[in-house]
Amino acid sequence: MNGDFELFYAVFFPFAAAFLCYLSGRVHKMLRDRLLQLFVILEMALMAFAAFSCFQKGMLEFAWNGFCMQGLYLKMDGFRLLYGCIAAFMWMMTGIFSREYFAHYRNRNRYYFFYLLTLGATVGVFLSGDFYTTFIFFEIMSLTSYVWVVHDEKPAAMKAGEIYLAIAIVGGLVMLMGLFLLQDAAGTLRMSELHDAVLSVPADRQWQIYAAGGCMLFGFGAKAGMFPLHVWLPKAHPVAPAPASALLSGILTKTGVFGVLVVSAEMFRYDPQWGKVVLYLGVITMFGGALLAVFSIDLKRTLACSSMSQIGFILVGAGMMELLGQENALAVRGTILHMVNHSMIKLILFMAAGVIYMNLHKLNLNDIRGFGKNKPLLKGMFLMGALSIGGIPGWSGYVSKTLLHESIVEYAAELVAHGEPALRIHIIEWIFLITGGMTIAYMIKLFIAVFIEEHPDRQKEFDGKKGYMNPESIFAILVPTVILVCMGFFPYLTMNRAADLAQGFLHGEAPAHAVHYFSLGNLKGALISLAIGALVYFGFIRKFLVGKDEKERQVYLDVWPTWLDLEDLLYRPTLHKAAIMSAACICRDIDQLYLTRKVLRALLETAAFLGRICDHLMDGILLFFRSTTHKSRTEKHVYLIGTRASRTLGRILDNFTALLNRTVCRKKPIEHSFVLMFAEWEDVMHKTNRLISVSLSFGLMLAAVGLAMTLVYLLWW
Repeated sequence: MNGDFELFYAVFFPFAAAFLCYLSGRVHKMLRDRLLQLFVILEMALMAFAAFSCFQKGMLEFAWNGFCMQGLYLKMDGFRLLYGCIAAFMWMMTGIFSREYFAHYRNRNRYYFFYLLTLGATVGVFLSGDFYTTFIFFEIMSLTSYVWVVHDEKPAAMKAGEIYLAIAIVGGLVMLMGLFLLQDAAGTLRMSELHDAVLSVPADRQWQIYAAGGCMLFGFGAKAGMFPLHVWLPKAHPVAPAPASALLSGILTKTGVFGVLVVSAEMFRYDPQWGKVVLYLGVITMFGGALLAVFSIDLKRTLACSSMSQIGFILVGAGMMELLGQENALAVRGTILHMVNHSMIKLILFMAAGVIYMNLHKLNLNDIRGFGKNKPLLKGMFLMGALSIGGIPGWSGYVSKTLLHESIVEYAAELVAHGEPALRIHIIEWIFLITGGMTIAYMIKLFIAVFIEEHPDRQKEFDGKKGYMNPESIFAILVPTVILVCMGFFPYLTMNRAADLAQGFLHGEAPAHAVHYFSLGNLKGALISLAIGALVYFGFIRKFLVGKDEKERQVYLDVWPTWLDLEDLLYRPTLHKAAIMSAACICRDIDQLYLTRKVLRALLETAAFLGRICDHLMDGILLFFRSTTHKSRTEKHVYLIGTRASRTLGRILDNFTALLNRTVCRKKPIEHSFVLMFAEWEDVMHKTNRLISVSLSFGLMLAAVGLAMTLVYLLWW
């Protein structure tokens, strides 16, 4: 190991802290909670120290040679410094907020353990200097954050976790395929070397670079929530705890965006064909997320769909970056600043939603309507986030959206100047403005429902809740709110400097002239979106998405068709058919290799026999842990019938026990029943088998798909 150890400490300290936090939780819960807050504050301090060193030296680098034979390479420059500090800041705020939010939750030890592991992995992604390091930490982050999604262990949480894990695993395997192709063609995975290496690839192998880029776009886009891999986002956020949702939306999606930006800026710098692909996917993601948010009546689901839409805005900026070539200053700065804005906004909005949930344990707008009516502090903090994400002039979201909009206008003007058709770009500009209007509309819906309207039955109860959040939670939401307001009110002092710091990462230059954010020309786009937002809210939402119940009271209607779900409509049927077809192809290929059916049957019977042995071994291991370290303390003893064999054996042993109690054990009689004990064991075995069938088999199926894809690659190339 050599280099600047500040980066090593910033990445690996959270991993060590996770184990210390878990062990302390086994001793004392309050100690664990305070240690967690201390650890996230220390991580913020480590990142601040690394940032200070980076300013002093210009750049930091750290290499762990020989790690897994490839080595880990960490690097800090302007953009990495910015997002490493944002990640540490968000973890610090959610860590402070978590103590009150999780006060009545179970399995907090498990959550905090994986919470800190994910922090280390996320910082590792943002500080990675090559794609191998990115991949290692990216996969750790995907697996550890899965525990956040399923924390409640309810059916909805388990199903959301299933699709989250499936997309994470498939996306990771496809990304790995892309890394294989890239390494083979370019000979390096170092991000700073990729551009020159790709340019030196012979023309007859350029297809391999595009294939690698497509695979990596698939893998990173899956984490970012890019269409059509967005299906995990609206499902995972509503069921995950609010602090986890803030991080999933605000920072984990940015790890995917980070990968897309590196691929675009280094592998396909100024490539218009690549830019069009990213642009079109971004437009669909942007508009589709806003459409889902308009129809949603669940607070956190609406915010989750909004995250999908805002990721689309960022991808539009990434696409414009490529199309504008060396004149991409506005697109680069808008992309970076909208990433920062979205992270801070969703930190505020999801924690505000968490305050509502920890008081009411509901998220449906009809159930929480009026909760914040007489709570000015919560109302003010939520309003700041809503105004910013809506792109209202005077708030930070307006600045980044203005830069993105002007980059589209600039490209359209360039096309016209060169005599090329610009109709598609004008259509994209109007979709951009309409989507901005839809963003304003669904945020108006949320704000009016929660903070303006009154609940028909429980308004007095809501108004009587005075201590609805403690000072720590107020601090955790108020600090990012103040930062967000300062960014919007003083954009030249704050946002411009952040863009100056980070734009070199995307090879952007400062604009030829200063951008006057509040000029009439720039205000025009925001005013059009405001008008569209008012029209959508009053002309569509109030007329078609608000109705009356049997008591003639106004209610928000959930009219989005349930069948229009890509997971159930497309992905699951496709996966099942693909698995069947793959199995058929494999069997046909094996038959073509002149393996006799007898040999094949022997192999299958051997595999089945080994599978049964592993199955019984796994049952025994899980049974041991369920009866010792993971035994539930809240289970009530219920008399279970068991099988005929267990009842017979149990009665024999019970009779023998009764004989012992009358003779040898009269002073200390044996009180437990073997019939009940055997029945409980059988019940545990039954539940364990069912657990394995729904989780282990699914994981093995995904692993098999990944191995098959790897095998095809090795045989073909």
